[in-house]
Amino acid sequence: MTSRLSKVFTDARAEGRAALVAYFPAGYPTVAKSKELVAELAQHADLIEVGIPFTDPMMDGPTIQAAANEALDNGFRVKDTLDVVRAVTEAGGQAVIMSYWNPVLQYGPEKFAADLAAAGGLGSIIPDLLPEEAGRWAEACKTNDLSPVYLVAPSTTPERMALTVDAGDGFIYAASHMGVTGAQDEVSSSAEELVARVREATDLPVAVGLGVKTGKHAANIASYADGVIVGSALIQAAADGNLGELAAELARGVRA
Repeated sequence: MTSRLSKVFTDARAEGRAALVAYFPAGYPTVAKSKELVAELAQHADLIEVGIPFTDPMMDGPTIQAAANEALDNGFRVKDTLDVVRAVTEAGGQAVIMSYWNPVLQYGPEKFAADLAAAGGLGSIIPDLLPEEAGRWAEACKTNDLSPVYLVAPSTTPERMALTVDAGDGFIYAASHMGVTGAQDEVSSSAEELVARVREATDLPVAVGLGVKTGKHAANIASYADGVIVGSALIQAAADGNLGELAAELARGVRA
């Protein structure tokens, strides 16, 4: 059975295109403004990853770190994430959360899953929660009809690939390169090979992230992946006052 989250990608595929997945941190630059910005993004993106700002981001590059710090300095609290998710759904969009495990654990995984579902969320991406350690969260997701999404990278072994895709639901997040997030001039050529490897292991949709910043990048990835994930470039666009313009360009890219 297709999950609610997988349907985002299969619906896009039915239109002959990839899905546009936009990452944006809750609370940046303020909670109120982030709600406005994600509502704007929802007019262009098929799915929005609502990020939870965290004080010790292992995977985040400088753009996301700076945005998270600004949100935290402006009073962001984890519970505010749910209001931002609700803002996406009220704007007609679809949302998942992207977070490190600690904020979810401190909130209470079962309560967070229930509150996320009540806000209209479809699932979660938690990069530092390994499938073999995710039993509690997986059960909370199952109870609340949420999809737990896991990451794979070019370095992922065949054994780890099988474990990851078996545990995941909704889609598989294919990190195009090793290292932290951030817009790149060119997306790693290893991404296409990684997508092919994932497809040998699962029927779940595959979305590629890390490095995307232009419509051209989006079009390139859309030629072989089910989804294109963009984060840092959108945060920079929001800071520059042209978020809608870049989101529209990226939306054209996945349709190219």
